[in-house]
Amino acid sequence: MLFSSLTFLFIFLPTVIGIYYILPMKVKNIWLLLSSLFFYFYGEPKYLILMISVITFSYIFGLLTDRAEGKARLTLTVLSVAVSLSALIFFKYTDFFITTVNSVFKSDIGLLKLALPIGISFYTFQAISYNIDVYRKDTPAQKNPLSLALYISLFPQLVAGPIVRYTDVMHDLKHRTHSAEKFSHGIRRFVIGLGKKVIMANSLGTLCETFRAADEKSTLFFWLYAVAFALQIYFDFSGYSDMAMGLGKMLGFRFMENFNYPFISSSVTEFWRRWHISLGSWFRDYVYIPMGGNRVNKLRFLFNILTVWFLTGFWHGADWTFILWGLYFAALLLCEKLVSKKIKDRVPKIISHIYLIFVVLIGFTIFNSNGISGMADDLRGMFTSAYPLSNTTTLYYLRSYAVMLVAGAIGATPLLKNLCKKIKENSIGDKILTVAEPLFIAVVLIIVTAYLIDGTYNPFLYFRF
Repeated sequence: MLFSSLTFLFIFLPTVIGIYYILPMKVKNIWLLLSSLFFYFYGEPKYLILMISVITFSYIFGLLTDRAEGKARLTLTVLSVAVSLSALIFFKYTDFFITTVNSVFKSDIGLLKLALPIGISFYTFQAISYNIDVYRKDTPAQKNPLSLALYISLFPQLVAGPIVRYTDVMHDLKHRTHSAEKFSHGIRRFVIGLGKKVIMANSLGTLCETFRAADEKSTLFFWLYAVAFALQIYFDFSGYSDMAMGLGKMLGFRFMENFNYPFISSSVTEFWRRWHISLGSWFRDYVYIPMGGNRVNKLRFLFNILTVWFLTGFWHGADWTFILWGLYFAALLLCEKLVSKKIKDRVPKIISHIYLIFVVLIGFTIFNSNGISGMADDLRGMFTSAYPLSNTTTLYYLRSYAVMLVAGAIGATPLLKNLCKKIKENSIGDKILTVAEPLFIAVVLIIVTAYLIDGTYNPFLYFRF
């Protein structure tokens, strides 16, 4: 069930919220758990048992680890991580491994062609982080299995993040508070995210699909596609994160920010501190720092960076293009580390920003390529004379999507947010926004509904991860 579906917006969500606020606090969690399990069952009925199994093993290992001492504690944690990862590896990467073996050894092993359980990458990482946190004694093991099940299966963040840490929500699982102000803020955040997804991401996604289907391409069209996809995936995923945080706030939960205007960055290092923050911090805390981080010799530091970004790429998908995408950014990050601060300070910020946008567009082109050969074709189209510089098809779509691309470029910056903040500083402006804001939210919801009734393109890109 998509957040951006009429079923979710006008049947599931009103029913869940309405009953939730009628129920006494002591049974709210049970209702949310049942609702979350139904939410997952609606989209992946045959894989519900898989998610429940991951939750069950995490619960058992958490209790055992909490009681154990010494080497037994570490052994149990390693086993818990292995069990959680086994399901992810089996469903997501088995065919990738078989294909690689067939390619290297010229064998003909049949593919399993397993359907990827929605959200498995996200809820697996949440289960792993919980067990590791118990091992580290950052949190006691959760004695109530229903509370742990709710943490892992909570429907706002279940299928596409953000990756929520148990330590961040353990208080809210027991003692969260509700208020009209929180609820209204949650609605606003949810609808803004919905608008990002349906109005911006879906429209830009149509342009990307048009490019892939086009027979007449040009160098300019390749670059137009790169810009459109970068904006599409930003509005798609940040929109989902906004909706998740909005839903969480409506239900009394606080989730971490997952995006912080990454396209205003002036370096790759800054970009990855602003993009998919929950994933970056997960790899930092559970992989990079335990490996020694940057407090090691240069060779080990190089190994640590390459390992983390290899895993980051591999997490996104079972294809060599994702691995190359991760290593591409690892190389850029290492290059930035080698450049002295004095040199960085001398480079005008506008030049640094142009550099960042340029390398990110290349990165997202690699990310969304159709295999290695497709990646080579895309990069050849962008950087060689294999295609004409421009053509009538390109100019037609450039004119058709110019307004959407400009709106996307502006919307990907904090310009509008800062403008609203500036207006609020004036008493008259604050009164105007008090009236205009709910009207704006209502208009966005109406437009989104019209789009959903009329539209056909409505996937979440990160559902496939």
